[in-house]
Amino acid sequence: MATQDMSEGAARMALDRGHARQQHGSIGLVLLIAVVLVGAATGLLLIGRTNAEPYILALLAALATAGVFSLFALAAGILRFAGNTMDNPLLRGIVEAAADAIVVSDQSGRVLYANAAYLDLVEATNLDDVRPVERVFIGDPDVSEAVYRLLKAAREGRRQQEEVRVSGPKGISARWLHLRVRPFGPSKRDARLTVWAIADVTRERAHQENIFQELQHAIDYLDHAPAGFFSVDAEGNISYLNATLANWLDHDLAQVGSGGLTLADIVSGAGGSLLTTLSAAPGEVKTEVLDLDLKTRGGRPLPVRLFHKVAFGIDGTAGASRTLVLNRARDEDADPQRAAEVRFMRFFHNSPMAIAAVDKAGRIARSNALFARMFEGTLKSEGDDRSILSVVVDRDRAALEAMIRKAADGQGDIAPVDAALAGRGDRWANFYVAAVEEADRDTEAAIVYALETTEQRTLKSQFDQSQKMQAVGQLAGGIAHDFNNVLSAIMMATDFLLNAHKPTDPSFEDIMQIKQNTNRAASLVRQLLAFSRRQTLRPQVLDLGETLSDLTMLLRRLIGEKVTLDVVHGRDLWPVKVDISQFEQVIVNLAVNARDAMPDGGRLTLRTANVVPQEAGAFAYKGMPEAEYVLVEVRDTGVGIVPEIKEKIFEPFFTTKEVGKGTGLGLSTVYGIVKQTGGFIYVESEPGKGTAFRIFLPRHVAGVEEALPQPPETEASTISDALAAVSDASRSVSADLTGRGAILLVEDEEGLRGLNARGLASRGYTVLEAGNGVEAMDVLDERNGQVDLVITDVVMPEMDGPTLFRVLRERNPEIKIIFVSGYAEEAFEKNLPENGKFVFLPKPFTLKQLVAAVKETMAS
Repeated sequence: MATQDMSEGAARMALDRGHARQQHGSIGLVLLIAVVLVGAATGLLLIGRTNAEPYILALLAALATAGVFSLFALAAGILRFAGNTMDNPLLRGIVEAAADAIVVSDQSGRVLYANAAYLDLVEATNLDDVRPVERVFIGDPDVSEAVYRLLKAAREGRRQQEEVRVSGPKGISARWLHLRVRPFGPSKRDARLTVWAIADVTRERAHQENIFQELQHAIDYLDHAPAGFFSVDAEGNISYLNATLANWLDHDLAQVGSGGLTLADIVSGAGGSLLTTLSAAPGEVKTEVLDLDLKTRGGRPLPVRLFHKVAFGIDGTAGASRTLVLNRARDEDADPQRAAEVRFMRFFHNSPMAIAAVDKAGRIARSNALFARMFEGTLKSEGDDRSILSVVVDRDRAALEAMIRKAADGQGDIAPVDAALAGRGDRWANFYVAAVEEADRDTEAAIVYALETTEQRTLKSQFDQSQKMQAVGQLAGGIAHDFNNVLSAIMMATDFLLNAHKPTDPSFEDIMQIKQNTNRAASLVRQLLAFSRRQTLRPQVLDLGETLSDLTMLLRRLIGEKVTLDVVHGRDLWPVKVDISQFEQVIVNLAVNARDAMPDGGRLTLRTANVVPQEAGAFAYKGMPEAEYVLVEVRDTGVGIVPEIKEKIFEPFFTTKEVGKGTGLGLSTVYGIVKQTGGFIYVESEPGKGTAFRIFLPRHVAGVEEALPQPPETEASTISDALAAVSDASRSVSADLTGRGAILLVEDEEGLRGLNARGLASRGYTVLEAGNGVEAMDVLDERNGQVDLVITDVVMPEMDGPTLFRVLRERNPEIKIIFVSGYAEEAFEKNLPENGKFVFLPKPFTLKQLVAAVKETMAS
C-alpha cells in the first residue's frame, strides 16, 4: 500500500511539473498588453466619437476573435488556466526517497517523471537519460513477456502486477523484481499516462525460500519419525497422515487431504467414536490417551496407543486434532505385560456391550468404543461434563441414578433397568450396573453396561401386531362366513317377497328397504373378508398409470373443489397383477380419507414409480424384502396422524371420525387387499404436515404359460368367466332364466337350503337336497349318479365340499359343480385337485344371480 501511494504521488508530481512549466510566463508582457489597451482607449476618446466608431468596432472584433480562439485552445487543451496546485515539498521528498522505483510514462513511451530509485535502477543521471520500463528489460525474454502483459493491462484501464526474475551479469546473482502498473486516473486524459512501480523483492524471496526449505525439512523429519502422526477433523476426515503411519497401515499418502481417507478407514470397529466424541470447555485444549486398534488397508488390526490432542474454539467447536501414534505391536511377544494390555484393550473395545466407568454423580470417567458410538449424538452435546444420566430420557433417569447409587454403596446383584434412550428416534437399552473395588470409588464408583434392545423391541412389537391382526382377521373371516349364510337367506327371502308383491302393494317399499339394508350388510361383510384376506380376487395384468388416469375424474368428484389433485406418473411403469376393482377401491378409500383430513382444502398427490431392489432397501421398511416393485404413493397436506393412532389405523372398526361417519373398515380393507395381492403398505405422517401412504406392488413378469397362445374355451368355465357371466346375466332384464334338469343342492344350513331349492324349483329345475357330503352321496346312489349339476357349500360337517368334489370327479369326471361359500375361493382351492374345473359363486347372492350361474354352467 505504501508503494502504491508513492506511485500515485509520483504521478501527481509529474502533472504538477507539467503544470508548472505551463505556468511560467512574463509579467511584463501582461503589463505591456494592459498599457496598449489603455492607450488605444485614450486615443479613441481624443479623436472624437464620430471618427472613433470604426476603430472601436475593429478593436472589438479583434478582441472577440482572440477570445473565440482562446476558448477553442482551452477546449483542446492547448491553453490551460493556472491552478492552485503547487509542488508539495513533503510529498516530493517522500516519493524521491522511496525505495521502490516509480516512473510515469505516456502511451508513446516518453517518461514524464521518474524518482531517484528508478534513475538508479536504469543507471540514468537525469530525466532526459531515463528509458521507459519496456526498453529497460528488452534483452530478457521472460521479463519482456511480463512487461508486455502489464502494458496491455494498463492500456485496457486495468491494474496488474507481475513478479519476475532478472538475470544479472556474470558474477552477480539474479534479482527478483515486483512490477506493478496502473493507469494514472479514470478520465480519458489521465488514462493516457501509465504509472509504474518496481520493487526489489530479492531478499524477501530468499527469506521465503529459506522458510520453505526449513518446512520441507520439518515435514521430512515428521514423515520419517519412528512414531505415527495424523490429523482428523470433527467430521472424521483425515487431513494429514505421516509416511510412517501410512507405511504401517499400507495406505497411499495421495488419498490424504483429498477426501479419500476417513477415520473409519484407519480405526478398527467403533474406536473412531472415541476420537470424535471428545468434548471440552470453549477455548480449552484437551489431550486424551487411548489404547485402540487401528486397521491396515487389508483389514488386519494394529494395536496402538494414541495421544489425541484437540483444541476447541470459542464456540466449543472442535478443531483438527494432533494425534501421536505409538505402535504397540512391536516386541509384543517379548513383553508379556504389553501383550496382556493389548488383549484387554481388544476385549474392552470389541465387546458387544457398551461399557462406561462412572463416579457417584454419574459422570463418565472412561468408556469403550461401542459406548461412544451408541451415544455419540448425546455425548457431543453434553460438553466437558458428560453424565451417563443424559443418555436416557427424563422419566428413566431416576431409576438409573438409583442403580449407580446402590453400586457406589457397595451393593451387588442390582436388577437391570430397561430405559428409553435420549436423542432422535425411538431407541431402548437394558442397563446393568456393577460396583467397583473400594479403593477406586472416589473416581469410579460403578461400571455401567448397556445393551441396546431397539431392534428386539421392534421385532416383538411387529410380531405382537401381526399376531393381533391375524387373530382379528380369523375372527372377522369367521364372522363374515356366518353372516354370509344369514344374508343369503335374507336376500333369497326378499327376492321371493318382491316376486309375490306388486310395486303398488303397501308392503313393497318395506321389502325394498330390507333388501337395501341387506346389500349394505353384504358390503360390510366383503370389507371384513378383504381385511381377513379371504375375499375372492380376479387379478389381471395391467398398467397402473392407465388405471389411475381412468380413475382421475371419479377422484376429483369425490374430493371436491377445495382439494387439488395432482397425478404424477412414472415413466415406463412395470406391469402388475392385481384385481382392478379392488385396487380402485384401495385408491378411493385412501383419497376419501385424505379429503377428510383436509377440511379447509389442500393438495392430494398420486405418484407412481418403479422401485429397483436398491431403492427398496433404502426405504428400510420392516418386513419388505429387496425386490422390484411398482410404487403407488398417496400423499396429502392434511392434519397428519399422531404416532399413538398411527399404530392402530389398519385395525378393523378403529376410526377417529364422528359416530355415523365411518365404519372403521376403510383402511383395514386397504390393508387386506394390498396384502392379499402380495404387496406392502406403509404410512408416514407427521402432525400438521400431512400423510403419505406408500403401496409397493410386486412387478409382474409374464411366465411361459402366459406368453403362449391361449386355447379356445372349453366347457369348463374359469372363475372369472363364470362371475362375468353371472354379472352379465344379472344386468340382462329380459334374459330367460328358466331351465330344465336335475340339480343336487348340498347345504348344511337347512333354512338357506330350502330357500335355494325353492328358488331353483320355481325356475323349472328338479332339485334334490342334501345336508352334507355323505347325504349327497346317498342321494346320488339312489339316482345312480344321474344329475346334471351339483351345487355344494364348502364348509360342512362329516364331508366338506372339496372332499365331495374329489369323490364326484372320481365317479364322473364330466360332472358339473358350482361351489358356494362365504369364504373366498383361495381359502379352499388349495385342497382341490390340480386343474380341477368348477364354478365359484360367493355368498351372499340373489336368486337371479343363482339361477343365472346355474343356467350358464349347464349350458357350457
